[in-house]
Amino acid sequence: MKARMNISAIEPKGYQAVLGLENFVQHSGLEKSHIELIKIRASQINGCAFCINMHTKDALKQGETTQRIFLLDAWRETNLYDEKERVILAMTEEITMISKAGLKEETYAEAEKVFDEGYIAKIILTIATINVWNRIAISSLTQPL
Repeated sequence: MKARMNISAIEPKGYQAVLGLENFVQHSGLEKSHIELIKIRASQINGCAFCINMHTKDALKQGETTQRIFLLDAWRETNLYDEKERVILAMTEEITMISKAGLKEETYAEAEKVFDEGYIAKIILTIATINVWNRIAISSLTQPL
């Protein structure tokens, strides 16, 4: 499969704006493991091969285990993820699949039990950012490196 276009070359200002979001995410204060779980899970849901490839490699470099990465798609069926991670994964799924019901009140209430409002806002912005990247990569047929 051949990539359709290089969006960063064709629309550099727009691409730089998305990079600005990514820069915010990387310096937001979210735990790096939380960021990568969000990015991998959203990319799995969206079917973004480029982003799944990139973020599983990034997670492994940061010390994530292969077992946790392999089982991420079935996170509800295992005890490998702690309470905070489970809330993050639920938020990621609900926000990524926003047309199904969006972020449920129950999930938000669980988030409030384990995170402060600022951390929740950063989680939401991280989920939104990876969804933007997924849509860019899928639409332009960006291939895994």
